[in-house]
Amino acid sequence: MTTQVTLSLPDETYRRAERLARLTGRKVDDILADTLHISLQPLGTQAPTGIPIAEMSDAEVLAVADSRMDATQDQRFGELLHKQQAGTLLDNEQPELLALMQVYQEGLLRKAQALNEAVHRGLREPLES
Repeated sequence: MTTQVTLSLPDETYRRAERLARLTGRKVDDILADTLHISLQPLGTQAPTGIPIAEMSDAEVLAVADSRMDATQDQRFGELLHKQQAGTLLDNEQPELLALMQVYQEGLLRKAQALNEAVHRGLREPLES
């Protein structure tokens, strides 16, 4: 299954894709689709659970509230952030950093929602303000 998308790209990005297409004898849209697919692979193929936090058992809510990023992803995320801060992040590492940032942000949001639900249910004390 495919979905057709129309988007605007920086001229330089398009020129690079066009050049790669010429070198490989492929169409530019195939190059761009493959590049997006490869860039988003670090996010994994698993969709986040569709179960709303409010419908989870107490144990499940607490497990999500206490969850952490996968240790391997967390380590790599830290390495890439350090490289970015030091100005040594390679161009080909940028998509991986963005993907891990997305994983981190989604996990943090889910964790916050679970913590809120745990406080609402009386499973945890509210955080000090």
